[in-house]
Amino acid sequence: MQRLHGGPDAQGVPRYDFSTNSNACGPCPWALAAVQQADASCYPDPGYRTLREQLAAFHGVLPQRVLLAGSASEFIFRITAWVAQQGERSGQGECAVWLPRHGYGDYALAAQAWALPVTTQPRDAQLLWCCDPSSPLGTCQDGLQGLAATPGVCVMDRAYEPLRLSGALALSDAQVDRVWQLWTPNKALGLTGVRAAYVIAPIKADDAVAALERLCVSWPVGAHGVALLQAWTLPEVQAWLADSQQTLQCWKTRQVGLCESLGWTCLPSDTNFFCVRPHAAGLGHLLDQLRGHGIKLRDTASFGLLGHVRLSVQPPLAQDALADAWQKVNERETP
Repeated sequence: MQRLHGGPDAQGVPRYDFSTNSNACGPCPWALAAVQQADASCYPDPGYRTLREQLAAFHGVLPQRVLLAGSASEFIFRITAWVAQQGERSGQGECAVWLPRHGYGDYALAAQAWALPVTTQPRDAQLLWCCDPSSPLGTCQDGLQGLAATPGVCVMDRAYEPLRLSGALALSDAQVDRVWQLWTPNKALGLTGVRAAYVIAPIKADDAVAALERLCVSWPVGAHGVALLQAWTLPEVQAWLADSQQTLQCWKTRQVGLCESLGWTCLPSDTNFFCVRPHAAGLGHLLDQLRGHGIKLRDTASFGLLGHVRLSVQPPLAQDALADAWQKVNERETP
């Protein structure tokens, strides 16, 4: 499986980038200042004690439940490796993985790396991947309560929870405490170039946490990542995020209306991104043509959703540029 991502490509940084889900109101000024002022002349504390305590207090959990990760993708591969090892040591043979119908490609790539089969039955899986709000759709994960109740290792990717503009997680606190929560605040803060993530382990998962720590490289998060995660817990940063959500909602309403005016079918979402069906022949070619006008959209074929593109919510200036470029491309393509 090819690794496909939004953002910069061989043509550089898109002038108007709808292809990543980064908060278009960002970067958050307090988080940016913290990253710029980080002391990169020395190693972080290898145990990340202060950072763990800050993140634990922010979420109201014990510090021993917090693990640091180089990124969401790093942890996806690490916990997949651990589950595969568990299967080998138990003598039960290969483990199976359950994947969302539409989801981030690294879930499947990690399973492929360890030659783990994919099952369509959650009860047969030793590792289950959830994402709520989901990507690329930006909606609630189907069957989330049932997935969280399975005996397997259930990981809930919460990358887009801070960018939820409507709706709510359909799990109780007790149900949330049964799953592994993967958090990546860099999207919400508009600083996706800073790679840092953390995980909240389920209650009474001390042995699993220790095993995952043994599989982790030294210093998975550098000084800039530490600064980002520490800033994430600050009240002023959370206040900025709340304000940005209101702005994003206004921009989203405008952007959905604009897309519909282009004849596109917009799918519902609860987030700062949504999927559309442009109803265009040769969609890939048209997206390439848009890229030549400085506009980048995310083809959702890599998520298993054909004939659609995912757009992050962008400011009105970018929205108008998209509409103008789409008109020019269609005029050029029309005989």
